[in-house]
Amino acid sequence: MNPVTVPYVDGLRERLKDPVMAAAYLDAALEENDQEVFLLALRDVAEARGFSAVAQDADLNRENLYRMLSRQGNPQLSSLTALLKSMGLRLAVEVEQA
Repeated sequence: MNPVTVPYVDGLRERLKDPVMAAAYLDAALEENDQEVFLLALRDVAEARGFSAVAQDADLNRENLYRMLSRQGNPQLSSLTALLKSMGLRLAVEVEQA
């Protein structure tokens, strides 16, 4: 008998509700050194937590949030910080390992 499988997107969104998993996912996206990849990963995390709720918690307009996290998005640091804070996350700077 085949085990029941969960579609990838559904499983990903369920895991991204966990702040630890969300932080690891976003860190991995940052390592790609591609803004588009990071913004799409951030969008995945926002969708996992409910886009409307995240926008409201971050005090951002939902439409602006969609635009900010699109492939062409270019969020301001203040918007990015507010968004991450609303999801229980924050930006951090670390010393690069040589």
